[in-house]
Amino acid sequence: MTGRRIVEVGDGATFALIPPCADPRFDHRTCDYWENADRGSKSSRPSWLQVATPVSGPRPRFGLHDNPFAPADLEPELDNPFAAAAAEGGRMALPGEWAADDDLFSLPVDNPFAPRTERERPLREGVPRKLALLDRGRGVFGSYAKVMLADDQAVAFCQFGPLSAYPRAVRLRDLYKQLPDAPLPAVITCIASTAEARGKGYARDLVDDICSDLAQRGFAAVEAYPDLTLPQTETSAARPGFWQALGFALAVDDERFPVMRREL
Repeated sequence: MTGRRIVEVGDGATFALIPPCADPRFDHRTCDYWENADRGSKSSRPSWLQVATPVSGPRPRFGLHDNPFAPADLEPELDNPFAAAAAEGGRMALPGEWAADDDLFSLPVDNPFAPRTERERPLREGVPRKLALLDRGRGVFGSYAKVMLADDQAVAFCQFGPLSAYPRAVRLRDLYKQLPDAPLPAVITCIASTAEARGKGYARDLVDDICSDLAQRGFAAVEAYPDLTLPQTETSAARPGFWQALGFALAVDDERFPVMRREL
């Protein structure tokens, strides 16, 4: 009997377990199609697997004391007491080549009047770009990806997360007004099996596990977005029949881009 095990992607070792796409033109490890609504791509980009060099050194600070026309004895402006909380819990500094995706790495700003909470910091320096994207929910949401292993061989991969983490999925709500505004769902953006493992139920077991996990994290629904305009090997969200077998219903019946939804 094949031993099956599901692993959360949360560090370099588990990131390395992500199996290759069935079509070598694409790569789960470099895909930012769902994270970037305008420029995202599923293409294989080997350079993205290289560790980015972090930008070092403090950022310049500007205030009235930097004004060359101000009096020379002007005292530096007092620090904003709310700025520290924003720096610790808000938007994080990113390596220069990732700066365009700064909003994706934002964390909720801490309320200075609420009890202090310690959040585990996401990986963002010294790791491949995609691993940083998958890990950015650490301490708030949890992992954004899992891998199914069969006899210690990676056979399936799934990416998921809150709707707010995937701008392309958010944009679908502008297209399909019939989708409910509440409760906002978690989303499964990618489900894939290796070419050798297809038809053996690995992807179904992985999605079933993730749905149970999302329910435990407090979500009341989950959505997936098949693309029927492309061959199945070029899509990241299977076909409607796959989702219906897992209890998903057809929330939007569209001949090109249907929406599948399951209440949790």
